[in-house]
Amino acid sequence: MIQKLLWAIGLCGVSAFAGTDFETHAEKADYVILSDKTHVDVADNGSGIFRIFRKVKINSEKGAMANRVIKFDYDPLTAFAEFAFARVIRADGSVRELDCTKSCDYAAPARAIYWGGRQIMLEVGRLEKGDVLEYGIDKKGFTYALLDGAAGNGGAGSADNSEEKFIPPMRGEFYDIVPFWTTDAPVAEKVYSVSIRKPLQYKFYRGDVAPEVSFLNNGKTEYRFTAKAVLPFEKEENMVDLFDAAPKLQLTTTPSWREKSLWFHRVNEDFGSFLPTPSAQRKVDEIIAGAKSDREKIARLTHWVADNMRYSGISMGKGEGYTLHPTDMNFTDRCGVCKDKAALLISMLRMAGFEACPAMTMAGSRIEALPADHFNHSVALVKVDGKWEPLDPTWVPFVRELWSSAESQQHYLPGVPEGSDLCETPIAPAEDHYLRVRVTGRLDEDGTLHAEYALEAEGQTDARIRRAYCEGHVADWSRKIEREIYAIAPNAEIESIELGNDWRSYLEMPLMLKVKFKIPRYAACADGLLVYEPLVFKNVFPQGRRYERITTKPDERRYGFKDSCSRTAEFSEQIELPFNAVSQAREEKMAGAAADFEGKLNVGARRLAYTQTLRMKKRVYEAEDWKDVRDALRGYEKFSKNAVIIKKQ
Repeated sequence: MIQKLLWAIGLCGVSAFAGTDFETHAEKADYVILSDKTHVDVADNGSGIFRIFRKVKINSEKGAMANRVIKFDYDPLTAFAEFAFARVIRADGSVRELDCTKSCDYAAPARAIYWGGRQIMLEVGRLEKGDVLEYGIDKKGFTYALLDGAAGNGGAGSADNSEEKFIPPMRGEFYDIVPFWTTDAPVAEKVYSVSIRKPLQYKFYRGDVAPEVSFLNNGKTEYRFTAKAVLPFEKEENMVDLFDAAPKLQLTTTPSWREKSLWFHRVNEDFGSFLPTPSAQRKVDEIIAGAKSDREKIARLTHWVADNMRYSGISMGKGEGYTLHPTDMNFTDRCGVCKDKAALLISMLRMAGFEACPAMTMAGSRIEALPADHFNHSVALVKVDGKWEPLDPTWVPFVRELWSSAESQQHYLPGVPEGSDLCETPIAPAEDHYLRVRVTGRLDEDGTLHAEYALEAEGQTDARIRRAYCEGHVADWSRKIEREIYAIAPNAEIESIELGNDWRSYLEMPLMLKVKFKIPRYAACADGLLVYEPLVFKNVFPQGRRYERITTKPDERRYGFKDSCSRTAEFSEQIELPFNAVSQAREEKMAGAAADFEGKLNVGARRLAYTQTLRMKKRVYEAEDWKDVRDALRGYEKFSKNAVIIKKQ
């Protein structure tokens, strides 16, 4: 049992911040974190003793409810945690000590990945305004990214608290990524300190916190980082991850990413993660039979793994971390998470004669140059024409790509024999992910519309629309398409639906469809006037128009922002009118480095002609890109929200 944590903390409030913005926020907050401290004593083997202290002042009933139960997550494969003490200090000075022996240890909530994470929980009981809750938690083990585990250190599934499992896989390594932001309540003081014998690299991002360095009598050096008056971080819609925008501290003893890359390669080769098996070899031979090129072989193998291995993670023994599960397990079970899919693809590529290796990446956030692990995803690499190329069998089911462009502008670390620095995937060309909608038809004098709606999509746009259909029954496809038209007009009369190809055969060609229909009285008409809203304005197949989620309300942005992928949306409409008509022509054009828009509308000579093109050129944007993106989206919105009034000549 870890020695109980003893912190000597006074009952200071926020008086030191009198007259400041912090005091104003603290008075309005439901609760205030008076002190948030973590100290880590790191052993030479990389294992650490974490001593965590928190002190919270309750300001309202809502704040009392938010703190009525203390929760702390840990992974029993790599760490052990317990409450050291907990107490409530009343406003009158009386103290209620909580019985930590009554704490509970439950399985942590999980979805799709069930690796045995745990939560210790302690019920506080009723809290009143003015109460101060303070508690300490002792934890032993190591900080780990989502790809880490006990591989090589006793393996997953061991229930004992043996010292070996507390040692990180890369023995002697210590790293941590410490958020210095808050989203729920103001923090009067936040302190993170670490005592360690090995040389330590550190960097504080987006803040002015200066370290204090002390040399201890036991030969270790203590690094201490303190921030005061931390206010809740104000988020922006569609912004990048908080790790990419808010203050954070990173520390590591790893000299470089290249050293981590070499280690990651060696640990999997030594473990035998990619050794061939006879049954898998027979399947590989079957898959690549008749392929006309290496590229075709790679594509067939990537999509076979993507489509035939179910995403579901359970604890399956040694290899729940950096060490990937072996071929026999993955090929037999056909079940796992990203690293299992990547491992099986690497094995099959090698059996097909290719050089292939694993890589680690971070979906949703950037990885900094300082080599502190920030990984939650694993992919495969294959060498083509002397260069390593990434493949992702996790993200490409029903996607006409081998590397999902929804992961463009994303850092990854190859685990290759020669070692590698941190890499970044390039921006995907917007024209590779297009949505093309073409409407042709005619209007009768009573406003009835006869139309053909033709749609074509490619890349990530193709995938988003196609997936909504391919994950359902084929018999339902026509009904789903009909519902898209009925959403425009419930009185529509559908004449035919034509699919450009079997949508399940998604590697054959881009998604295409045509729908012919009639909508009685679609256009309002009276006294020689028609009020007509072009069909391409309607949000049919909204999965392909996810850019419409980006709000254009703010004039400026302080932080970077994200879309799901770069893309091009092209719309055209040609409608025959029942009479010669006059209407004011409209034209808008916005050209920028990050986004473009161009729209044209002409009415005359018994014809309405409309075109519109929107180009969103990145997945991850900088704050300075906002003007280009906002102007382009506002141009798109301006064209898309206005009906056309057509006057008989």
